Formats: sequence, structure tokens, C-alpha cells
Amino acid sequence: MTSSPLKKLSEAEYLSSEPSSSHRREYVDGFVYTLPADAPTAQAGATSRHGTVATNLVAALHAPARRLGCRVYASDMRVRIPTHGTRYYYPDLLITCEDMPDDARYTNAPCLIVEILSDSTQDIDRREKLWAYQQLPSLQGYLLVDTGTRAARLYTRTGNSWSEDYVEGAGALTLPCVNISVALDEMYDGTAL
Repeated sequence: MTSSPLKKLSEAEYLSSEPSSSHRREYVDGFVYTLPADAPTAQAGATSRHGTVATNLVAALHAPARRLGCRVYASDMRVRIPTHGTRYYYPDLLITCEDMPDDARYTNAPCLIVEILSDSTQDIDRREKLWAYQQLPSLQGYLLVDTGTRAARLYTRTGNSWSEDYVEGAGALTLPCVNISVALDEMYDGTAL
């Protein structure tokens, strides 16, 4: 009999080992996945376009979030998803209005999550993470921003259902939680797109 190369970790083992890990790792139902080297939150960093879009969104969201008593986090704050098994993901940006201590390492209740798509993560962001994030009762919106073309897709919760808005080339999306309109021009400012 051979042993399985995949070993499950308890949630406590994952949480205690993550601060000393040399790479960021996501946790899905007991299995730990190191983010790819070209993933935005992996140790190697992201493309300049990805970083510029992320910075533009942080700049647009910070003041409106603070006025509401909320916080914006960029890439280092994990989201804990306790339904259908436990998962921890590192989104590119998130807003949470929950009362969190300064030493918190994850949030349970984001109201807006943003993923800036890269070649290595876009399929997971569009499928698995979309489904998982939508399980969070606190989540009001999930924004996907493309880095290959000038486009963004926003999923918004209305009651118990989700609607989808897509803009490409030009236009704007009204982001829930902070209730501000952000134009593609603002998201992509400083990039060649």
C-alpha cells in the first residue's frame, strides 16, 4: 500500500503554519494550494498592469469605505468561507465593515471582493471562487477586472439572487457596499489598455 501524496491539514494547522510559509497558500476543504508564481499574491509579485489596476481601485474605494466605517484590504487579507467545507482565499481586494482587531489575519464578512484576472488564476476566479464567495451572506458584490482587455464584470446580490453587469471598452459599474460608480477609465488609468 502506498501513501497518498496529498495530505489534509486541519484548519488550525493551516492557520498556524501560514504566517511562516514562504509563499501564500489558499485552503480548500483541508487541502493547501500554493499560489502560482505569477499569481498576484504569490511571492514573485504581479505584472505592472495588475498592480496599477489594483492601486487605482484601492484609491477609488478607500475614502468611501472609511466614511462608512469600513476598511479596504489589498491582497494580504484572507477571506474565510465556512460553508460546504472551509476555504480561505486571498482576493486581490476586499472591503469589510466588520469590527476586526488590528492583528486579524482573515475576515468572515467581506461586503465587496475584487479579483483582478491573470492568466494563471482567471478560471478559478470565474468558477470556484465565484461560487464560494456567493455563499457568504455578507457579500454584496464580486468584481472581476480583466487585464487582457479593457473589461470588468460585476456580480451583485439582490435579496437571494445574483445579477451580472458587464462593461467593455468604456462605461462604469456601481459597486455595492460603498455605492460608488467606478469607470473603466479610472480602473485602467496608467495602463496601455
